[in-house]
Amino acid sequence: MKLAHTMIRVKDLDESLTFYTGFLGLVEYRRGTIGEECTLVFLGDEAKSYFIELTYNHDGRDYELGTQFGHLALTVENLDAVIADVEARGWWYRENKGRYIFVKDPNGYDIEILQA
Repeated sequence: MKLAHTMIRVKDLDESLTFYTGFLGLVEYRRGTIGEECTLVFLGDEAKSYFIELTYNHDGRDYELGTQFGHLALTVENLDAVIADVEARGWWYRENKGRYIFVKDPNGYDIEILQA
């Protein structure tokens, strides 16, 4: 068995894409719609080893973060450069002694970024 993807419902697709592609550096590999109901965008790393599915429902519904979901975790080669980028953007983050940080995506989901 191999993990395929994690689906995240997003409130603003453009803002979420800016975060996941512009900041985290993921690549958009596929996009589609399910009728007029929703747009699905699949993002992944360059190796295509794992995907995140951003789901945007067109009806404008709002979401509450559930208590069962923890966070997504990504590794980077240079955590100090990521911290500098986060600080330059004026974003809140929580750091653990230079080993990893937590930031929030535009929907309030926790993203853990670890030093590789």
